Amino acid sequence: MKISETLDYPAEPDVVFAMLTDERFQARKCEEAGALAHDVAVTQVGGGSRVVTRRELPTENLPDFAKSLIGPRLVITETYEWEALNGDGSRPGDLTIELGGAPVTMRAGIVLAPVGTGTQLHIDGTLKASVPLIGRKIEKSAAPAIIDGIRSDGTLGRVWLSEQR
Repeated sequence: MKISETLDYPAEPDVVFAMLTDERFQARKCEEAGALAHDVAVTQVGGGSRVVTRRELPTENLPDFAKSLIGPRLVITETYEWEALNGDGSRPGDLTIELGGAPVTMRAGIVLAPVGTGTQLHIDGTLKASVPLIGRKIEKSAAPAIIDGIRSDGTLGRVWLSEQR
């Protein structure tokens, strides 16, 4: 299932990139998502960065069939692989979201790009549930939560940026 989102930020790309690779921002994302526990790791890779967050969330709001696959906690691992800055001021990368306990993964291309006086983060990916017979059903159930999570990250990012001024 295709998932495409664009997040707008009222700051220059270098400021937004610094936020997205800040361990404190990533930890706050996990906390705001209601994580029961979380881990954050940010490492510099060449001219880019690797950002990995792992959060454990309760499954009480998931459909029963999903709870039976996952159990009482949903472990989400989110990995951003940011490349070096391009000459046009954009920064490409890859995003992988894995749902532990379920064979569900989203893989996406990402681009952080200047737009006017701000920055946009484009996410264009595919959500895949590798479960015979019910894979599409799982994808349709998981997609709204993943889209909501992406949008919530954007909202938090705008709040974070306003607090840093």
